[in-house]
Amino acid sequence: MKKLIILISLISIAIGQKAEACTDIVAGKKATVDGSVITSHTYGGNDTRIRVVQGQKFPAGSMCPVYYGIQEINGALDNYGEIIGQIPQVEQTYTYFHSAYSHMNEHQLAIAESTLSQKPELQVDRETGKQIMTVEQAMIFALQRCKTAREAIKLITSLMDKYGFLPSCGPESEALCIADPNEVWVLEIVAVGKNWTPESGKAGAIWAAQRVPDDHIAIVPNWSIIKEIDLSKPEWFMASDNYKQVAIDHGWYKEDSGKPFIWQKAYSPCFREWASGRFWLFYSSFAPNLKEWPDRSLSNPFKGQDAYHQYVEDVSLYPFSVKPEKKISVQDIMAFQRSTFEGTIYDKTSDPDWYVPTKDGKLEKSPLTTPFPTTAMRELLDITNRRNVSKGNYGMICQLRSWLPDAIGGVYWVFQDNQFTSPYVPIYAGTEEIHESYKNYDPNQYDPTSARWAIDFVDNLMYLRWQDAVKDMQMYRDPFQQSLFDNMEANDKKATELYTKNPKKAKAFLTQKSNENMQGVVDLFTKIRNILITKYTNNKQGS
Repeated sequence: MKKLIILISLISIAIGQKAEACTDIVAGKKATVDGSVITSHTYGGNDTRIRVVQGQKFPAGSMCPVYYGIQEINGALDNYGEIIGQIPQVEQTYTYFHSAYSHMNEHQLAIAESTLSQKPELQVDRETGKQIMTVEQAMIFALQRCKTAREAIKLITSLMDKYGFLPSCGPESEALCIADPNEVWVLEIVAVGKNWTPESGKAGAIWAAQRVPDDHIAIVPNWSIIKEIDLSKPEWFMASDNYKQVAIDHGWYKEDSGKPFIWQKAYSPCFREWASGRFWLFYSSFAPNLKEWPDRSLSNPFKGQDAYHQYVEDVSLYPFSVKPEKKISVQDIMAFQRSTFEGTIYDKTSDPDWYVPTKDGKLEKSPLTTPFPTTAMRELLDITNRRNVSKGNYGMICQLRSWLPDAIGGVYWVFQDNQFTSPYVPIYAGTEEIHESYKNYDPNQYDPTSARWAIDFVDNLMYLRWQDAVKDMQMYRDPFQQSLFDNMEANDKKATELYTKNPKKAKAFLTQKSNENMQGVVDLFTKIRNILITKYTNNKQGS
């Protein structure tokens, strides 16, 4: 077992992903099957541990630390990184769920993050720059101090303006998909370059926000999606005072050109395939008849796979948002987040190098074929590294329901490790304590009581014979996942009955149910682990 644990650890390191890999999907309340508002986030950073930070009261005049390194595992759960500044504290904070990127609070305010690309002229040097406000720190402040999406946008942008936006995912810009039970907004934040100081009197960021229509859905695949901005419609748009002037000063937009100012065009560099592929899959899946989308289906892996070219159309092809042809559900977003582009030119399992001859002279996929080849596998087989939607680490779908009390209405569907493998566990907004298995993760030390490690173990065991093992995993995981949905109605009803009489008892019930589900994941994936290692061990003859 010790050798196997070492092997699992090494493979985990080998398939580690970059932090600039988030996919956010949002949906307005008239675009979903149940009337909920949804925001979601995949690949949320390195500190995948989730814990409840309770609201607190502070004396008037208190100061609050500003941290750098929140995304990283800094030892103890309450160690958030390096303190790089201070801002005034509020007298009362709200309870929220903390992780590398903190996503939801007790009032059903939910925030998803996706790193964007920005032009090099606006990049910030942390060593010499004066900016101190990272997006993950601003998210925490918003969850501690705000109840609605509009309040969160106003707070986050005021912090960025005053203290300066400090990118933490490399030198790039950021998008936040901010939602409450009634509406969802996309906020995009761009840095102002290396020479900004708080004393300059200039804003420390460039930003724009646009509301998603209630009957629309949208995707942010590590790329800007805001286009024209109409500040005469404050119910739909917000922007910094400098949102256009910085582009004019750099020569990226000419006022006398007679052309509209396009935010996306002004502040984004050259479009990239790792974003265009996700744009294409999203819009061609949920609005296939909106227009003639590029044909990227693949019927023959020997005709159409081209590892040496990128397929990048004009980004203007894709709208800010779209009305889906069918209303979508949490399950639909889960399926999209798990996508590996099967059957398309981006499908890594369709690379010709996976195919081996059979006894009758035909070609079939090797049982080792996986949509997640390690770097060493890709180098050996000359497989291109086109980007899956599914990228792993951890992430979520926040389902926000206006017709229920906040403690019950907010559901934080969380996955650990790789969403392709992991179940999404529902954690109610009223949950007062997270199960130990979801607070426990050290990437340098395997622990069978850790949910992340339990899922990761299975995820890596599938490499022994992926094509068969993935079916075994799904045979056990899928019924478990469905049971979580099937139990929601009864749990909602019971919690609501309790809440009308005693909110404290209702929260205790929600905490119990959320924690039972988390323990269920560890139990299930320990069982799947034992099945896979027994079935596919190399100790068997002919393995």
